[in-house]
Amino acid sequence: MPDLAAPYIQRGLVEILLLAVLAGVLGTWIVLRRLPFYTHAIGTATFPGLVVAGPWGIPAQLAALACALGFGGALERLSRTRRMDADAATGLLLVAALAIGVVLASDVYHSGAGVDRLLFGSLIALKPLDLWLTAVAAVAAVAFDAAAGRAWLAGGFDEDGARAAGVRTALADRMLLVAVAIAVVVSLDAVGALLVTVVLIVPAATVRLLEPPLRTQQLATTGLAAVEGLAAIWLADAVDVGAGPALAVIGALAYAAVAVATRREAAIA
Repeated sequence: MPDLAAPYIQRGLVEILLLAVLAGVLGTWIVLRRLPFYTHAIGTATFPGLVVAGPWGIPAQLAALACALGFGGALERLSRTRRMDADAATGLLLVAALAIGVVLASDVYHSGAGVDRLLFGSLIALKPLDLWLTAVAAVAAVAFDAAAGRAWLAGGFDEDGARAAGVRTALADRMLLVAVAIAVVVSLDAVGALLVTVVLIVPAATVRLLEPPLRTQQLATTGLAAVEGLAAIWLADAVDVGAGPALAVIGALAYAAVAVATRREAAIA
């Protein structure tokens, strides 16, 4: 059993509970609005910023946010030209960001073993500042959801009809993309650039298989993300593995179990 009195374990527990709120509030919208690939790409796009943050002496979160917003702006510009499909543009920018990050880490700054931390994070190496930033992001996500949730829903089902009804879908969509970028950035220290989807997407996708109402889905996703995160911390401490990879395995197993159960139930019906 983990030593719950250890400060690093306590910080990991608090962080995973705060991330569970982000998973419930924003993860549900990410799945409903078909943004998982964008979310994964944003996480990968922060890698170059994380690599240069230490050598340049700037906060890692600030460098990551700059890369995330730059990625979002470049993606919007490429998509707006209509010469390239949005998914193709996302994939192109994702590969470019990862390649730049690898070159910087290996050939320029010789990051060495530190790359593992950048890519996969560490739930047991968090600082109090990380918790405060995640808490602020969670509060902001709840506020964004309250302010733009109806527009996100309307735009997701019928964007043209929503615009005809006077709903400002363009502004709401930008708010959603910014909120996702912020959520990704505050998740990096815990799970790294490659595993943000494990927190922000997998629990929501698992609950989505059950097709509950929206608010029920958000609450259930929050609960599932919290349970999976706590289990990951316990497993990581018990077998001496990274909490991020442990969370990935637990999330994948939970998704597979629910997928099999729902398919079997549909076959019986």
